[in-house]
Parts: sequence; structure tokens; C-alpha cells
Amino acid sequence: MSRRLRVLLAASEAWPLIKTGGLGDVVGALPAALRAIGVDARLVLPAYPAALAALPSARPLARSALYGTPISLLRGELPIDGAGALPVYLIQATAFERSGNPYQDVSGQDWPDNPARFALFCRAAAALGLGRLAADWRADVVHAHDWQAGLLPALLSLEPERPRTVFTVHNLAYQGLVAGADADTLGLPPDWWSPDALEFYGQLALIKGGLAFADRITTVSPRYAQEIQTAEFGCGLDGLLRHRAGVLSGIVNGIDTHLWNPAADPALAATYDADHLPLKATNKAALQAQLGLAADPRALLLGLVGRLVQQKGIDLLVDTLDRLPAGVQLAVLGTGEPAYVTALRAAARAAPTRIAFRADYDESLAHRIMAGADAFLMPSRFEPCGLTQLYALRYGTIPVVREVGGLADTVTNATAANLASGRATGIVFKAQTPAALLTAIQRAHRLHAAGTPWQRMQRAGMAEEHSWAASARAYLDIYRNLIADPAH
Repeated sequence: MSRRLRVLLAASEAWPLIKTGGLGDVVGALPAALRAIGVDARLVLPAYPAALAALPSARPLARSALYGTPISLLRGELPIDGAGALPVYLIQATAFERSGNPYQDVSGQDWPDNPARFALFCRAAAALGLGRLAADWRADVVHAHDWQAGLLPALLSLEPERPRTVFTVHNLAYQGLVAGADADTLGLPPDWWSPDALEFYGQLALIKGGLAFADRITTVSPRYAQEIQTAEFGCGLDGLLRHRAGVLSGIVNGIDTHLWNPAADPALAATYDADHLPLKATNKAALQAQLGLAADPRALLLGLVGRLVQQKGIDLLVDTLDRLPAGVQLAVLGTGEPAYVTALRAAARAAPTRIAFRADYDESLAHRIMAGADAFLMPSRFEPCGLTQLYALRYGTIPVVREVGGLADTVTNATAANLASGRATGIVFKAQTPAALLTAIQRAHRLHAAGTPWQRMQRAGMAEEHSWAASARAYLDIYRNLIADPAH
């Protein structure tokens, strides 16, 4: 194509405008990475109060009414390091003018009208992609993310002249389910109430709008793309995904290598890189002092930062707390299910010089745990991609992970052969059991005590490239193939 490829990315959250998890990180980073390689990438999301506050440059561009609901289109720009600015469109409607996060009220309860709210967002994003809201711009490709944008490919499929569509699954477990009576209020075509379209065991699943209708489907790691075609990980959608396997692939997420950079991280007691690994010990000592752990440079200090939920295998960790080997310390930062919070608090009270727990999310402390820990725990039951193991690799903090999803794609197990060849970057275990996790921790403890093999693993992980550049090029290849394919 002689002009720049025009891509509209649609999602319910994007850092730094609003974020509740990894989806926000990905959608915040990918458009900027695409623009850095010459794509006219633009972002659209709902105009939540937090997003409006974070984008003071946003100005009204158009007004319309969709399915009887008034909306306004605003446009602003986010600066991008070395790549100008990212155009951002915000869809303004009363449904998005609420306190709380994008999905829940201030008490943590889901908004009961979430399906209608995100259906409205998808209608607006479709109109934008078709050039009907912003008359000066029309997308070649619309890239929708997760169930909140799932109706977008389905809506665009109704148009005779439309952009090509890509749908990315960040976590198949969240499907946007709608009860039958409520589904009637969404104004969707009657024939979508079918297993071949959106119907899902007597309900509508909005995620099926992307899975059944998008021209291409991606997930956030190659391993997860295979896993979701199985009954174990497919969440009831594995049959549909096997049917569409020919257009399904996985692309590992990148990370923000400016924000997560041990050589220039302002949160750290001492910055370091692979050529100055001894300085990592300064961060370990500072973290032990901050959290009240024993000042023991020889201890294996394990870190964990994240949501305390079953998906993350926190139950496996809780069941090993009273069996951690002597000489192992643990630092946990996160919030989640009350039972796990209670168990971790009790363990920290019982052994305050060995176990530290903060039931919070503190960005600076997260960086200090990443730098100060010797190893980083991710015993997830399933993990579409995972970002924290990538941060850990960059910080020379050895990941201890289950062999699942993106963790299996990004961490090379410390087998004897991999250690000998210098390829090993972490400790990988298979079984979903406390015993398997404990064995992995014991392996890490022995390797840490051995010294040289541990340092080789650190340097191997720190040498890997996990920026968004490679991922952006992979998405660009998908976009270009869609445009070039006459079958579409």
C-alpha cells in the first residue's frame, strides 16, 4: 500500500488512561509500538472520568445517536517517546460517567448493565472504524480486544464494505455472558441467537462476537493458542476454537522496557545491569530491611507480586508456607481472595523474619521486589501470557513457573542440558500441586547456593529481548496479510 496502514485498536482499558490489569498494559503499549514501525495506529475506548482526566487534550469531534442513545466522540493525543503522539478517541455517553473502575462500582460489584454499556461502545467503535463518526479517517483494520470489544467484529461483519477485523483473547475465562431476557435489549440480529453465532448454553457470550466473526483471532502466547483448543483450558469454547484453528495464532506480549529497566529504575536502592550483577545484592538488603526480613545475603528470597486468586496458583503457595526450606524467605505483594489474604497474613505474623506480606498494590514496592528478590514465583493454573515473568527475566530474578501458557513460551527450564548449554533462564514445573511447587523451590534453593549456575541463568534471562518491537511486527504481518488476501 502506498499510504500508511490505518489500524483502530478498541478496548475497555489502556494505560496510562485507565488500567485494571494486563489488558490495560498491552493495549496501552501496542499502538505506540505499531506507530514506531510506520502504522497509523489509533486507539478508542470509553470516556470514563479517569480517562478524561488523564487526557486533557481531548476535544469534541462529533455527536451521534446509536440505537437511540446519544454519544459524543472526543479526540486527544498521548505523547510517545520517539514516535510523536498517539491519536486517542474517547466515546462519551452517560453509561460511562460513573465512579469505580470500568467494570465495577466502588464496592467491587459488577455494573449490571455491562453488556449494554460495552455493546454501545462497540457500535460507536464500528461507526468510527467505518469512517462514519470521524469523516477524515477510516480504518483498514479494526483490532478488538477481549469480550468488552467482542461485538465489534460481529457488527462489522454486517457491513458490505468494511475494515478487516482481528480479535485478541487476553483471558478466555472472561466471556461477557448475558442472560436471555437481557440479551433482547441489546438490539442484536435474531439469528445471532444461535450456537454458530453468540448463543452459549442458553445465554449470549459477547466474546463469541470476536471468536465467531473476526477475520483473524490471536491470543497473547503461542502455547495459550493451543491450550484454548482443549477442554481443559477452552472454557466451553474449545470446539469453536478448533473449528477456527486456521485463523488462530499466538503472539507473546512485549513489556515496557523503559518502565521496567534495572539500569535506570528510580525505585531501586541501586541500579544495575548484567555487567554489574553484584549491585543486585544492594537491592536485596534494602528489601529485607524495608519488609522486616532477616538481613541474610545467603537466603533465597522469593518474590510474588500479583492478584491473589486461584488462577495464579496462590492456593499452591499457601499450602507450602509451613514447609519452606530453612534459608528461604518470601515477600508477597497483592490483593485478592479473602482466604488467601488471611492465610498470608497469618504466615507473616508467625514468621515475620522469613515471610513478609503487603495486602496492597504499590508500584514502587513492586519494582523493589522485582529487583531485590532472587527468584520470582508464578505457580499459575493457567496463564495466557504473563508479564511479570518477563519483568523478572529483565531484572535477573529467576522465574519459578508452571509449564503453562505464556510461562512455558518464555521461560527455559533449568535442566542439566539447558544449564550446560547456557540456555536455562528459570525453574519450570508441571503438576498443579503444592508438592510440585515445593520441589521447584527446593531446586531453586540448591541452584542459588551453587552460585555460578544461578549467575549464568540470570545473565541468559537479562540478555533476552522482550520489548514490544517484535510483537508489533508480528501483528503488522497479520494486518498486511488480511489486506492482501482476496478471500476477504
